[in-house]
Amino acid sequence: MNAPLDSSAATPAAIHRQDYRPPAFLVESVDLHFSLHPTATRVRAKLALRRQGESRVLELDGEAVTLIEASLDGTRLAAPRLEMLPSGGLRIADAPDSFVLETLVEISPEANTELSGLYLSGGNYFTQCEAEGFRRITFFPDRPDVMARYSVTMEADRATCPVLLSNGNPAGSGELPEGRHWARWEDPHPKPSYLFALVAGDLVAVRDRFTTRSGRDVALAIYVRDGDQDACGHAMASLKASMAWDEAEYGLEYDLDVFNIAAVSDFNMGAMENKGLNIFNTKYILARPETATDADYEGIETVVSHEYFHNWTGNRVTCRDWFQLSLKEGLTVFRDQHFSEFMGSAAVKRLANVRRLRAAQFPEDAGPMAHPVRPDSYVEINNFYTATVYQKGSEVVRMMRELIGAANFRKGMDLYIARHDNQAVTIEDFVRAMQDASGLDLSRFSRWYAQAGTPELRVEDSFDPATGRYVLTLSQTTPPTPGQPEKQPVPIPVAMGLLGPDGAPLPLRLAGENAAEAPEERVLLLEEARQDFVFEGLGEGKPIPSLLRGFSAPVKLSGLPLESLGFLAARDSDPFVRWESGQQYATAEMLRLVAAHRAGEAPALPEGLANIIAAVLDHAESDPAFAAEALALPSEDFVAGQMTVADPEAIHIVRQALRREIGARFAPRLAALHDGLENSGPYRIDGVSIGRRALRNAALSYLAQAPGTDGLPRARAQFAAGANMTDVLAALRVLVDSTDPAREEALAAFHARWRNDPLVLDKWFALQATSSRADTLVAVQALALHPDFDLRNPNRVRALVGAFAAGNPVHFHAASGEGYRFLAEMVIALDPVNSQVAARMVGPLGDWKRQNEQRAGMMRAELQRILARPNLSKGTFEKVSKSLAMD
Repeated sequence: MNAPLDSSAATPAAIHRQDYRPPAFLVESVDLHFSLHPTATRVRAKLALRRQGESRVLELDGEAVTLIEASLDGTRLAAPRLEMLPSGGLRIADAPDSFVLETLVEISPEANTELSGLYLSGGNYFTQCEAEGFRRITFFPDRPDVMARYSVTMEADRATCPVLLSNGNPAGSGELPEGRHWARWEDPHPKPSYLFALVAGDLVAVRDRFTTRSGRDVALAIYVRDGDQDACGHAMASLKASMAWDEAEYGLEYDLDVFNIAAVSDFNMGAMENKGLNIFNTKYILARPETATDADYEGIETVVSHEYFHNWTGNRVTCRDWFQLSLKEGLTVFRDQHFSEFMGSAAVKRLANVRRLRAAQFPEDAGPMAHPVRPDSYVEINNFYTATVYQKGSEVVRMMRELIGAANFRKGMDLYIARHDNQAVTIEDFVRAMQDASGLDLSRFSRWYAQAGTPELRVEDSFDPATGRYVLTLSQTTPPTPGQPEKQPVPIPVAMGLLGPDGAPLPLRLAGENAAEAPEERVLLLEEARQDFVFEGLGEGKPIPSLLRGFSAPVKLSGLPLESLGFLAARDSDPFVRWESGQQYATAEMLRLVAAHRAGEAPALPEGLANIIAAVLDHAESDPAFAAEALALPSEDFVAGQMTVADPEAIHIVRQALRREIGARFAPRLAALHDGLENSGPYRIDGVSIGRRALRNAALSYLAQAPGTDGLPRARAQFAAGANMTDVLAALRVLVDSTDPAREEALAAFHARWRNDPLVLDKWFALQATSSRADTLVAVQALALHPDFDLRNPNRVRALVGAFAAGNPVHFHAASGEGYRFLAEMVIALDPVNSQVAARMVGPLGDWKRQNEQRAGMMRAELQRILARPNLSKGTFEKVSKSLAMD
């Protein structure tokens, strides 16, 4: 994984799904012994192997490991029978049918800045083996369809490493000479190598217990650095709630005696579901009211539940190969979203998830890295831990549940687990279980897994008032994507209703149905490129269609006129349609204003949009969380995504002008909300309290935009009050975007207070990186040289570089090209340090086709500059070359 490419090396080869072959040898058991040392850790591996293919040549993956010795059934191996491969792996000729292979290798955790395999962070040892990190620990057939039972023994210096953890259950410990000690762990469940975990160091445990419904007593522990014990309460509560919910919803109990979590600040991802020993980025464990925002608390609940739910959907049943990644990730995202909806406001959680999908996955579907939920090929698998695999994969599972029904979906899950427990399987196996449980043919539905791109759903309709006959015509198209110029229709479930002119729901009787069976909401299944749905028995007024209720399919909807969107935004009973109609209305008006701005007209708040805002404010206090979502204008990136050629500067000017006018037009009502929603008493993280803070801070942000209001004094007072990090950060956001004299003082005070808390300091960097001020790019360049900026810490890189490039379009797309140059320089500097993170930073440069000719040329030039670097990693090479291939 992430092997560097020599500048003279050939283009790295792609791996294709169609080339899958079962492993020639299976590993039945693995016994590992670690002698931990910062620069010279020795790993002795004893593998019991069994041949299952015709070949007698055993090939083992290896990377950045030094072989000391190897033996087969006790006989020392040497050339020519033992061969080192150019990839870093091993080849052993003439392997018997079954045998024991023993290897001794040496690795340097301290030198491992890739944070893949075994590495050091803050003096403690951690592992990250997904997707292909185990080969950086020892030689092994490092693929998910090789499942084995592991036993692990670790020895280390007791003073520096009092804690020694691995997968499974503890199986012994003791003292060794010279101040060292040992511990042994055994995992009774077979697992692939990517789920191996080891943690060793000076950590403290926050402990609790959980009793499963069958009576198993499970010891729970979260291991953190000393001083962080008081920040683990929410994570522990989320874990216990997840365990109880999985039992109640799916009948799935935890299956070990212990469940451990270890938190580390240097981590490439959010968390990792290693069997019995989850390893988490501290961002998704640590939370105190004074340091964590409401979004942080919600993120912790989501990620803790996600990793726990993997115990069955990912660990007990895992992937045959990495092309099946959504088999575990898409399904488990669906499960964690379902859990979060259960824990809070289902409607608001759904809106938040849709917003994230559109912000990340829709642009991915429209860009150079577009790929199906199940990709057909990759160069570097780490590049395919994407919004498509995760979020769109979740939506595909949600649609399947919609089609077959909740009861049949549960039956399908039961069948899937029963059939494939302790197996490595494919997406076909999952779909087949759902099909067998429901009796429905899902073969056409599987196109969702095979086709890239976001389907576009268009609406046309006609109405005959004399007969009360209404014809709804739905059509679908999916734009071409790289490697897939032609698309087939996909089954699209369209949850819908019809509203009369007074806003009342109408009976939905399809032609030929009995009137007594007409519901007020139903799901239409669009399976062809174009279909008519005929409704009868309606009144004289033309109905207005309410479509995609609950966001029943991950598609783009068009064809509804502005007046219908305005009506639905104010009157629809479905929260998603109400929100979505307001967003579509605002987007259409913003696009019109961008065109007008180009023609020299000053942007003004359209009355229709003002009416939608007024309607939201009329009912804001009855559902503050929904009101906060509904008040937000579409993002600049989202609006740009609706244009053939984006104009980042014009979009920014229009959006800022609208925010100023909304703040001025509704200042008294916004001020009243800000006053009336002020929290009193201790900080609470229930849905009502979170919603009240969200609406209060939305009101503040609009007030602060408008000249002549007291928005900035309110922000200064809210910042100074320091009630909780959510309110402090919202106030600082306002000040950071302003020219208020208090701005620099507030930033300095925030930094002085929190410079020793890495997660809070990440927020300080991100706020400045996403500021709308004219001097932001210069400030970001200076922050990259700040003493607290660390290129080796993924969180800090994401907070500054990622937040700027992906979250500040007007300054990233500066006409000078300096934003592009800054990102390219960061990628070039980062690639030899941590190529996974470097590759993930490339994305914004790949959007050059949507820019004008001058910007597109500068973006391509920066991509070519990155590509010309010697020793470029596979991951960065793939991202850059695919971006340029769009040329």
